[in-house]
Amino acid sequence: MESEFITIKGAREHNLKNIDLKLPRNKLIVITGVSGSGKSSLAFDTIYAEGQRRYIESLSSYARQFLGMLEKPDVDYIEGLSPAIAIQQRSSAHNPRSTVGTVTEIYDYLRLLFARVGKPHCPNCLKPISSQTTDQIVDAVMALKPESRLEILAPLVRGRKGEYKELIQRARKQGYVRVRVDGKMTEVDRVPELEKYKKHTVELVVDRLILKPDITKRLSDSVELALREGEGLVTVVIDGKEDRTFSEALACPDCGFSLEEVTPRLFSFNAPYGACPECSGLGTRMEIDPERVVGNPELTIVGGALEPWGPVQSNWFLENLNALAKRLKFSLDLPWKDLPAIAKKAIFYGHKEELKVHHKRWDGTSFDWYNTFEGVLNYLMRIYKETESESRREWAERYMSVLPCPKCQGARLKPEVLAIRLGTHNINDVVHMSVKQASDFFLRELKLTQKETAIAREIVKELRERLGFLNAVGLDYLTLDRKADTLGGGEGQRVRLATQIGSGLVGVVYILDEPSIGLHPRDNHRLLATLLKLRDLGNTVIVVEHDKDTILAADYVVDLGPGAGELGGRVMSEGTPERVEADPKSITGAYLSGRKTIPLPENRRAPGKDFLVVQGAAENNLRHIDIRFPLGLFVCITGVSGSGKSTLMNDILYRSLAQRFHNSREKPGLHDRILGIEKVDKVIEIDQSPIGRTPRSNPATYTGAFGPIRDFFAQTKEARMRGYKPGRFSFNVKGGRCEACGGDGIIKVEMHFLPDVYVPCEVCKGKRYNRETLDVRFKEKNISEVLELTVHEALEFFRHIPPVQRKLQLLFDVGLGYIRLGQQAPTLSGGEAQRIKLARELSKIATGRTLYLLDEPTTGLHFEDVRMLLNVLSRLVDRSNTVIVIEHNLEIIKSADWIIDLGPEGGDQGGAIVAEGPPEQVARNPRSYTGRFLRAELAGS
Repeated sequence: MESEFITIKGAREHNLKNIDLKLPRNKLIVITGVSGSGKSSLAFDTIYAEGQRRYIESLSSYARQFLGMLEKPDVDYIEGLSPAIAIQQRSSAHNPRSTVGTVTEIYDYLRLLFARVGKPHCPNCLKPISSQTTDQIVDAVMALKPESRLEILAPLVRGRKGEYKELIQRARKQGYVRVRVDGKMTEVDRVPELEKYKKHTVELVVDRLILKPDITKRLSDSVELALREGEGLVTVVIDGKEDRTFSEALACPDCGFSLEEVTPRLFSFNAPYGACPECSGLGTRMEIDPERVVGNPELTIVGGALEPWGPVQSNWFLENLNALAKRLKFSLDLPWKDLPAIAKKAIFYGHKEELKVHHKRWDGTSFDWYNTFEGVLNYLMRIYKETESESRREWAERYMSVLPCPKCQGARLKPEVLAIRLGTHNINDVVHMSVKQASDFFLRELKLTQKETAIAREIVKELRERLGFLNAVGLDYLTLDRKADTLGGGEGQRVRLATQIGSGLVGVVYILDEPSIGLHPRDNHRLLATLLKLRDLGNTVIVVEHDKDTILAADYVVDLGPGAGELGGRVMSEGTPERVEADPKSITGAYLSGRKTIPLPENRRAPGKDFLVVQGAAENNLRHIDIRFPLGLFVCITGVSGSGKSTLMNDILYRSLAQRFHNSREKPGLHDRILGIEKVDKVIEIDQSPIGRTPRSNPATYTGAFGPIRDFFAQTKEARMRGYKPGRFSFNVKGGRCEACGGDGIIKVEMHFLPDVYVPCEVCKGKRYNRETLDVRFKEKNISEVLELTVHEALEFFRHIPPVQRKLQLLFDVGLGYIRLGQQAPTLSGGEAQRIKLARELSKIATGRTLYLLDEPTTGLHFEDVRMLLNVLSRLVDRSNTVIVIEHNLEIIKSADWIIDLGPEGGDQGGAIVAEGPPEQVARNPRSYTGRFLRAELAGS
């Protein structure tokens, strides 16, 4: 009989204090508690890890040799555990080819739909195309060059890897064999030569010569034989040069364009059959960006308007420019901004016609010569491709940006594929729609004949359901072609959640990590309905969460604490939300019940006379709006998901200022101008990306606390006797570190199909240093043991050393007293990494003119942690800096000095300013969804 509970006995993973739990199965369970209290240790490192381990153990010994064995988590036993699936925040795809459509498999169904009921059109004349008869093909061939030597080739194998020795030998008896790789024909004289193509990843075609006709009347027989034996395709070779391919299936009678059989693979941008050859299906290319080339449009070309050329001093170059100006009839005395479009185009892209250049020698004589004008963009691209100098290549890269592919304009597919349509839409039109628009298209707009409806019924049904799942988790604003690696943690997690709902699995334990991230309070109910649906299918849903609505909607709550790190890891309360709310031991319960609150600020800072003004913001869905950011205030950008918040702050504001202050190569989003930049001296984006990607990166090194610690160890009596310098105590350089692990303390073991596993170094046992270095001690601790101290413990340990104590105090102030000084960067959460960055910024000397940008800093934070974060942000603003955050957390929003609320909806219905001003003013705005929820929050405070 199936157990009604998941019974956990003696869980001790990380900071868990030997806890016992009895979790009800087939319920929605929320695990909550302050940051660092052990929530992830329980949910992912214990429950999920044990489920994963048992799954691998159930496989055959043959499969296990590839996967390896996972170590059992530190727990006595777990009973009643079903197969577990983890849906976490970390990105599931770093591949630039992955999109929302491919991750959810919606694109697979679209490919099938267009292959089955799409109407092919000629990409040249846009007319519908249909199959050709033998007579039509013969007539078309004879219309080419009837007097020439004709060869009729029939493809025997298309797009399949392999040797095909017998097929090739048979074909050779009647002609010869050629191989097409990457669209180019290669003659193969000997069969063994095909070995080099056996594992080729691109198109491989074997062609067979049917006939070299000498007389016209035999052409019809040749074409018929080619169509019959060559998969319905005929390639005509005229005088040894491939001219055209005709298809028994689809061809244009007017211009001769022919399309091979329409199959789902033709619509894949990950394979050469359908992918745009210019960008290989990526949709983008690194190109010289004209906007980056123009330095100052107020200057003339000779005066230095174009940054790569600078002021023109070379007589030879000036003579070429004069020749171009004379030919195109423009004046070099005009500033760049006033030049005619034809002149700008020629200077950018060159002039192919020869120009008469008049050259004067140094001795006063002269002569004329003829030359073409290369153009600055072509010149830079040539340097980038041809130079062997790394510095020259880097110089050219300064003027490059990732731009849409000039061939497909970002559609990723070949023109002939994009000419296949459903009504007036091709497949790119559909994936360019938002989830909401695509849902409307398949529900209302798609018109099919009776026959097409019968063919497409199940495909359309599946598309509607999967789009409905994305809509249900609050992602109706995402477009289907949105790259997966651009999704936020919460967005990516909800995409995977929607995919899991579509799988229809039952009897599974789903474990999620804060799925509410990035979701406006208005849309919370949609996410909760999805989680409850997953539960009602017969699954156990375990959610690590801080969101109040999610906690109150749970069937069972586990509250961990009371503190973080070594002070956490205990079960403070468990049971129904009502029980936890009433429990006096639970800090979560205190916030749920209102016994504890985050108070409103005593005084709101009022805007002064200085503003940063973004004019004409029009990137993505922003509606050419003007936005004023008051300087010296705590500003919060709000709005429903997809309303344009990240586009405004990250794509336009940050990238523009990063170009100005840091010479960034990232191209800003579309806007007219930004006023008031001179009133800011630097911009700092404090995001949740890791503080480092190697195990040697840690909080001590990142904040600069490790430098004075090493200096202090070098000053000890033992170190001076041995002649040790500060570098001896660094694990980043040779000398004092363990060379077996390179100072990492751990060794990476590749797990093939599973994530890599790290095991302690067998030589230093994870201590990072060699024995001689570890002999040096301060207060009976060596350098490795100091790195194992928590921030809270280290504050006491270094209380008499101000340079160290000051930096550690800042880490403690941002709520990170529980993390260890040497904790490896990959083990830190996004929220922890963000607060470490905040601590480092606080340690710097204030200029009073810094702009700080934060995107959802409350990710991973408990109510108590949010209170501490607000104190830190307030300290930055009190130093006359400006802090701008994107947030959905009402505790942060109500504490801001100024709110900019975007909307009113997401996607194409967003991008406008709905409300702006202090929280009390926004709360009174009837058009603002944020104001509606803020009104209740302010009343409660």
